[in-house]
Amino acid sequence: MTAILFQFLSFVLMSTLLACSTVTSKTPDLRDITPAQPVAENTEAKGLQTAVFAGGCFWGVEAVFEHVKGVTDSRSGYAGGDAKTANYDAVSDGRTQHAESVQVTFDPTKVTYTQLLTVFFSVAHDPTELNRQGPDTGTQYRSAIFYVNDEQKKLAEDFIKSIDAAKSFPKPVVTQVVPLVKFFEAEAYHQNYLKLHPDDPYIVYHDLPKLEELKKRFPELWKD
Repeated sequence: MTAILFQFLSFVLMSTLLACSTVTSKTPDLRDITPAQPVAENTEAKGLQTAVFAGGCFWGVEAVFEHVKGVTDSRSGYAGGDAKTANYDAVSDGRTQHAESVQVTFDPTKVTYTQLLTVFFSVAHDPTELNRQGPDTGTQYRSAIFYVNDEQKKLAEDFIKSIDAAKSFPKPVVTQVVPLVKFFEAEAYHQNYLKLHPDDPYIVYHDLPKLEELKKRFPELWKD
C-alpha cells in the first residue's frame, strides 16, 4: 500500500510540474523584434557594467544570464526593499517590497544592454504575468528592471514600448522599470543553484527549458 501511495503522489507531483512548465513555454519569439532606439547605446564604454533584472524565481534567471557571452558574473539576490528584510525567509512572505532579482555583470564591448533585454524578455521569463511566474505567486516574483543609469532606463522603456506596439504578446507587458537603490546578494545556497542541482524537479521542468531556448534562439550569444 505504501509503495502504491508513493507512486500516486509522484505521479501527481510530476503532472503538476509539467502543467506548470507549459505556462513558461508560451513566451513568443522576439528575434524579429527591432526595438526603437532613439538614443544610441554606448557599446565602447571601458570596464564592466551592471544590470539588475527580476523575473520570478532567481535560479533560472541567473542560469540564463550565466550562459550569455559577455556576461562575466550572474548573481541571485534581492532588490526593491531595505537591508533588514533582504533575506529569503522575509522576502518569501511577499510583503518586503523586495523582488527576487539577478545582478548581471557584463562587458558592453561583447554584449550590449539591449541584447540582455532581448534575452530577458524572450527567454528568461514571461513579462505579461503580474506578480507571478508560473507556479510562483507574490510581489517577490514580479517582473522588473532595476536600472542603474538614465541610459538603461531609456533603453528598457523603449524596448517595452516596441514589444507592446508590435503586439508580441497577447497581453501588455507589466514589467516595472524602476531605479536600483541597492542590490542585496542572496544566501550562498541560492547561488549557482541550477548548476549545483540540475536534477531538482523545479529546475528540470521550469529552468532547463529556458537554457534550451536560449541556445536555440540566440546561438550567437550562447556560451557553455
